[in-house]
Amino acid sequence: MAAIDLRYARALAAVISDQKLDVVATQGQLNDFVETLEASAELREVLADPSIPEAQKLGVLDAIATKSGMSKTVRNFIAVIAHHQRLHELRDMVEAYASLADETSSVAEAEIVSAQPLDAGNRKLLEDKIAKITGLQHVHATYTQDATLLGGAVVTIGSTVYDGSIRAQLQQLKTRLVAAGA
Repeated sequence: MAAIDLRYARALAAVISDQKLDVVATQGQLNDFVETLEASAELREVLADPSIPEAQKLGVLDAIATKSGMSKTVRNFIAVIAHHQRLHELRDMVEAYASLADETSSVAEAEIVSAQPLDAGNRKLLEDKIAKITGLQHVHATYTQDATLLGGAVVTIGSTVYDGSIRAQLQQLKTRLVAAGA
């Protein structure tokens, strides 16, 4: 992440905090706009073209903001980014903002790999345990499956890995048996 991305993200986080806006809603609006921008070559061209008057660019942005229910703060942030010709860095800025927002709103990011798909009850149980381990109130988890785990799950929170898979347990048992036999 470039320092400039973090600088913009911190500035946005400060404004969101000062205005006491909903961090989750803001994140959703930013993600929606990034997806719209990346999906539309025409929108990228209009907002990046220096020959198009600023007022016309703001009109396009206002139309998108109105249609999508974007807050004035998010709209203004995007307008500043477009004005400084940094739309190509917007995704990185939004990701930096998400990290900052998670830190300030007590959200733990977790990657969970399980052998089988987990139902809602098991997901909730796992997320509650992660919240307890991290001491944070909320958990944002991404789930994937890996049949080679045989059972159980591998949970990654930041740089810490909790491996509760059957594959890992079998490997530990093998190591102990080899050590006992030596």
